[in-house]
Amino acid sequence: MSDETDKPATPEAAASDAKKPDDLPPPPHHEEGVVETSHTITIGRKKVAYTATAGRTILREEEGKKKASFFSVAYTRDGVTDPSTRPIVFCFNGGPGSSSVWLHLGAFGPRRVLLDDNGMPGALPGKLVDNEHALIDVADIVFIDPVGTGYSRAIPDEELKQFAHFTRDIETVGEFIRIYLTRHQRWSSPKFLAGESYGTTRSAGLAAHLYKRHGIAFNGLLLISSILNFQTAGFDSKTWTFERGNDLPYMLFLPTYAAAAWHHGQLANAHQKRPLREFLDEVEAFAANEYALALFQGDALDRERFDEIAERLARYTGLSVEYVKRYDLRIEILRFCKELLREERRTIGRIDARYTGIDRFVDGDTVEGDPSMSATMGPYTASLNDYLRRELGYESELPYEILSEKVHEAWDYEDFKNAHVDVSEALRETLSRNPSTRVLVASGYYDLATPHFATEYTFSHLGLDPSLRGNIELTYYEAGHMMYVHAPSRVKLAADVKAFIARATAS
Repeated sequence: MSDETDKPATPEAAASDAKKPDDLPPPPHHEEGVVETSHTITIGRKKVAYTATAGRTILREEEGKKKASFFSVAYTRDGVTDPSTRPIVFCFNGGPGSSSVWLHLGAFGPRRVLLDDNGMPGALPGKLVDNEHALIDVADIVFIDPVGTGYSRAIPDEELKQFAHFTRDIETVGEFIRIYLTRHQRWSSPKFLAGESYGTTRSAGLAAHLYKRHGIAFNGLLLISSILNFQTAGFDSKTWTFERGNDLPYMLFLPTYAAAAWHHGQLANAHQKRPLREFLDEVEAFAANEYALALFQGDALDRERFDEIAERLARYTGLSVEYVKRYDLRIEILRFCKELLREERRTIGRIDARYTGIDRFVDGDTVEGDPSMSATMGPYTASLNDYLRRELGYESELPYEILSEKVHEAWDYEDFKNAHVDVSEALRETLSRNPSTRVLVASGYYDLATPHFATEYTFSHLGLDPSLRGNIELTYYEAGHMMYVHAPSRVKLAADVKAFIARATAS
């Protein structure tokens, strides 16, 4: 005999019983582990109340299959009732394989890693302080970690190599941005992309992709330490995977070599006592004229002229004439980093030439590491991991991938087989289609990864219509790749960015 009390009394009750609370799919915020916390900060003597939102966003195929989870931290100002009046900035770093920690805790977020005014860390493990130059007073900010970096991961059964790819990276970061705009009702907000290093490559690709795919137009792009055309950095050495015969980087890196030598006091008094910018004007003129012609002539350059060029290079770089001649007037970046302070048993940084390091062996042309990264990695890593848990309340036992070698090594530039990576044409097309889009380009004089003269070369070769050239603004800082670690440069960068956002959103 059956127990009638176990049966639903009506069809409606049966349907209700079939969907018990435990069987229902969790709401997105529950599944994605999103946490919100409230904060205040004082910027320009005014208190700003804001909400920090940390968590994952699940990317799915249209049929619902999960592909990847993106981790992000968003900062939104409280009390804003009309999102169309509030700019939003999507930020990421480069690598490829870098999390967004550098822009997050160094430049634009409301908390920053404490360094001294020159960007040197104090005692380990480092600490956080309020960032009095954060962007939250003028814009909301979303810091994005691409798949394989930070806490972002490919969903099991989806291989990382599917995301460590020039085009798929753009597509997936673009999908995150589309979901964010939709979920948080920000389609009417003025929109900006902010990328650093390879993040500028991603930004140019993203702006073109999102406009073509979803009709998303950006008010502005913030390109920090820009590299759009990889030919400008493609030295002929085993360190780089480019073909021989590319003389362009030697010319474009020379002014930064000169800036580094000037900073470390390796020049004769005639140059050492001059203001940096005045000195660089002379070096850049030489690089673009006599030096460029000498490189072009190659073995046809006569001996007397060869000797003259070698002497000029030695005077501008602080290297010996003999060393310059040994390498046929062509000094590769890592050789310069090793040679400049060799007699002092020191190397200099590639990311920021102001930093110095110690290698075990003085001889040779290889460096053990980048002292500028060595100085900042520890404080940023410790601060980020502590901050997410203790201040933002986000819990995860996954390793937060600050810089993922796995992603970097797996990266595929399939779209540029047998060619240099170059997204400058994508940027030109974006500006031509959207004449209201503006671009701010920030360069550090001591950046040996993406030198300022190489950036100028790229932007002077965009082929932009003359009516659009005013949309691009170039700014300069007496620091390196992460110019914001240097206090005066951080102040200037914040002022430049805030003024840029105001111009780009003016009606």
